[in-house]
Amino acid sequence: MKRYEGKVAVVTGGNSGIGLATAKAFAREGAAVVISGRDEKTLKAAEAEIGSGAMAVKADVSKLGDLDAMMAKVKAKHGRIDALFVNAGVGKFVPFDQVTEAFYDEIMDINVKGVFFTVQKALPLLSNPSGVVLNASINGHKGMPGTTVYGPAKAAVMNLARTMSADLVSRGIRVNSISPGPIESQILTRMGLPDDKLKETKDWIKGQVPMKRFGTGDEIAEAVLYLCSPAAGFTIGADLVIDGGMIL
Repeated sequence: MKRYEGKVAVVTGGNSGIGLATAKAFAREGAAVVISGRDEKTLKAAEAEIGSGAMAVKADVSKLGDLDAMMAKVKAKHGRIDALFVNAGVGKFVPFDQVTEAFYDEIMDINVKGVFFTVQKALPLLSNPSGVVLNASINGHKGMPGTTVYGPAKAAVMNLARTMSADLVSRGIRVNSISPGPIESQILTRMGLPDDKLKETKDWIKGQVPMKRFGTGDEIAEAVLYLCSPAAGFTIGADLVIDGGMIL
């Protein structure tokens, strides 16, 4: 029997990258999948790619009204959530002296406020038992140039996994986090760097990883499915580092 047969899995930011890879993994394991994202075009493409009756909902996790509307749609179609991957986030990096209030607010609103209220709004639907995984980052562990907003935001996500666990364990809700290292995705491409600068940046990043490569979305997805499953039934408030040894 598939691990998630008859279960409902919700993935925020499920229209690309790690989120899409995880949504597809949940579907392969038998789950009814709901994804959210801010871009209508990529959402529809992801919905078709996931297949298996997946539902895509346009939502900005930093807007509580969007979260309310999303959870209402999940309730109407499925009535509950068994696995929740709080993945939606934004990664932007600038030197400390170039951080503006608008930049700070954007990073914190999506990466911290969005995570907090996604779980809070999902509470009435979360089953007993259920698993929640928050997507943090290796940047929450390490001090790296250009991450004076992003790093603290992701460190906050790790702490949320611990403090939410203290509040929710009595309801049968387990909360954990993951800290991926550099993952093959479109984030660097979307930065608009010239080809030579893009290659230089990728080579520099690989040089920080003992395994000398980027990770894949599928590798992260396997960790999320494990943490949401009964196999991790005695694991709460943990952070699983998946970084090819970068933290070393």
